[in-house]
Amino acid sequence: MQQSHHFPTFTDQPYFCFPESAGHYKDYSAHYVRREAGALNNFNIHLIVGGTGYVEVDGQIHTLQRGDAILYFPLQEQIYYSSQDDPWDVIWVHYYGDNLREYLIQHGFHRSPLWTLRQTAGWEQAHTRLLEEAEAYKLLHLATLSTLTYALIAEFVSQAVPQSTGIISNTPRRIEALLPLMQKEACQPFSLEEWAARAGVSTYYFCKLFRKSVLMSPLDFITLCRLQVSKQWLLERKQTTIREIAMDAGYPSVSYFNRRFLQQEGITPTEYRKLYERGN
Repeated sequence: MQQSHHFPTFTDQPYFCFPESAGHYKDYSAHYVRREAGALNNFNIHLIVGGTGYVEVDGQIHTLQRGDAILYFPLQEQIYYSSQDDPWDVIWVHYYGDNLREYLIQHGFHRSPLWTLRQTAGWEQAHTRLLEEAEAYKLLHLATLSTLTYALIAEFVSQAVPQSTGIISNTPRRIEALLPLMQKEACQPFSLEEWAARAGVSTYYFCKLFRKSVLMSPLDFITLCRLQVSKQWLLERKQTTIREIAMDAGYPSVSYFNRRFLQQEGITPTEYRKLYERGN
């Protein structure tokens, strides 16, 4: 399968970023790209979602498999290709925009073209939406194309780690699978032992894997989920007291709820409710 969509380059466009092309190649063993330095004036990201591929960097060949990604800056030499025996399943986007170089350098993405995503689902979903938009509307919704491209960049920035760190190799996908359930049950009493058991690991290893995958502790994640739902309730349940919302959100005391809310949001729950009491 070879699916690709191409867009004209806008030399004077108002968006932070815009796609030049995007696509999806699967079971395409003949996929081989070699571009000399200076040939392509776009950024591009390739994410491997299956199979095996290779990339050459400074004369060395690196093997890429599911979750691995390539990020090229404009004008860089590019050499990458699919395995003949196990053709890769790769999704990709070429993009450009004002201040992108500074933005990516600020986040350290100039260090290497070789990366691995902690979680691939967000990038895959954003990429699918971009392809669907391109297929259905082509250039009719320029702002939407830009927004979807930015979603890909933001997901990459939030999830990518350099391959050389080796962080991802022992991170089970089961942590990623537990996140929606943890969010759904966040207001219930939190038990680290219970969640570790659901993942099938010790509490120590669960916390270690969770930090590597989500970049925060399990309790910090639960706290953010509780704060999110409590902010919603503060505005929707206008007749409910702060104490009742604290209890419903999983906090054992209103003072602790107030303290955590203030630490995270910079204002108290009461101040937040008053700030938005007349609407957003």
